[in-house]
Amino acid sequence: MKKLPAKLLCLSHLRWDFVYQRPQHLLTRFSEMFKTYFLEEPIHDATDGAYLHLSNRLPNLWVVVPHIPKGLSKLEEKLMMKQLMDKFMEKEDSEDFLFWYYTPMALSFTEQLSPALTVYDCMDELSLFKNAPAELKDLEKRLIAKSDVVFTGGQSLYEAKKQQHANMFPFPSSIDKSHFVKARTNKVQPADQAQVEGIKLGFYGVIDERFDINLIKAVADARPEWNFMLIGPVLKINREHLPKNKNIHYLGQKSYEQLPAYLSGWDVALIPFMLNDSTKFISPTKTPEYLSAGKPVVSTAIRDVVNPYAKNKLVHIGYTAEDFIDAIELELNNKNKKEWLAKVDAFLAKNSWDNTCESMLTCIKNSIKDKHKISIAS
Repeated sequence: MKKLPAKLLCLSHLRWDFVYQRPQHLLTRFSEMFKTYFLEEPIHDATDGAYLHLSNRLPNLWVVVPHIPKGLSKLEEKLMMKQLMDKFMEKEDSEDFLFWYYTPMALSFTEQLSPALTVYDCMDELSLFKNAPAELKDLEKRLIAKSDVVFTGGQSLYEAKKQQHANMFPFPSSIDKSHFVKARTNKVQPADQAQVEGIKLGFYGVIDERFDINLIKAVADARPEWNFMLIGPVLKINREHLPKNKNIHYLGQKSYEQLPAYLSGWDVALIPFMLNDSTKFISPTKTPEYLSAGKPVVSTAIRDVVNPYAKNKLVHIGYTAEDFIDAIELELNNKNKKEWLAKVDAFLAKNSWDNTCESMLTCIKNSIKDKHKISIAS
């Protein structure tokens, strides 16, 4: 097999309609060259037997949702998912497919299938996340062994895993510059943000076990005149534990299209992640997005933010609430950001999802060539 397969099946732990991030950026672009299916985790609501629901989202992309009965044991669920996948593939030629994994858990019901090529895009160290399934580590080992090429979502994740596969490449978060640069010229604030007057410090993303609520509370307590605009769904943490300060505004989840308008009204953008197991290898997509929007950034010492962004003096790193306050005040008093913005634009010049896709595609094509050589040799 020398040519690219015609179809791509992505197996994801994230839902297509959840926060718009790496999978959506990449798969949207790959759907221009592959007939693309995005398989989500099952919903337990089927009453008349298990089935797959397909919905067409882009000209060449379908979201596939398995619906299965509730109350199944893990083994029963695995067998049912296996049957659904076998049925999905029975009219297909597996040599026509590239399998693109985001979750090793999907291997438990797809291991019996033989696609032309297997890609593992290891976006995060999922085994370190809260409530991670016990079998995830073993499944990841098997997935890496089965994969023809492995990508990682950042440099630190690559450094941690590079010994595990001979064909592994780091692809840190990219940006859709033309989308976020709109924040620099936008004049109309979204209604829920417009009614908040004064200095605005913002964050968007998932508010979960990685988010440092104590840090935000400490800064909000110390500076009641500053407003914190927190955008995104609250997951895996008790809402009751969120700080209730009057100057902290939870605006809920917003669409990807709405983000530049919200960003445009912020004075400083924040990355207030805790330094724990679940953030050890993350590479926040929001870092280059905030910068593209022309917003100063204050972040905790996430490794893939420290290097390259802080190292190149593009963002501030804070270890304590006092550090965050000092960095924010420095930026609020900085009236000339021209030089910094020029550095940001120069640094981000070659950073785009289009370039990432192109580079990934080159790695995939080379893997196909290598596979072809190996199959002839054997």
